[in-house]
Amino acid sequence: MLNQTDHLVRRRVEKRSDVTTAVAPTAALSAADRCDRCGAQAYVRAELSSGFELLFCAHHARAHDAKLREVAATIHDESDKLTNTSATTPAEER
Repeated sequence: MLNQTDHLVRRRVEKRSDVTTAVAPTAALSAADRCDRCGAQAYVRAELSSGFELLFCAHHARAHDAKLREVAATIHDESDKLTNTSATTPAEER
């Protein structure tokens, strides 16, 4: 027969099982995020299993790609933003 204390402990354990381990989506990188290697704008975030993250510009992300893939839990790459910008000057700025 369960006493009052055993019943409360059992309820707490049951409530803990409702917790999920879902991962929150990674926030987009901004101009304020800087490369840990050179200080340029970061376009790649490598999240390590320890919970730490490393930020790299596109150049240093490419240079260290093989090692990053070995140690990173996830890699968030926004370097495609570099090719989506116009290389021409607007007519009003000429």
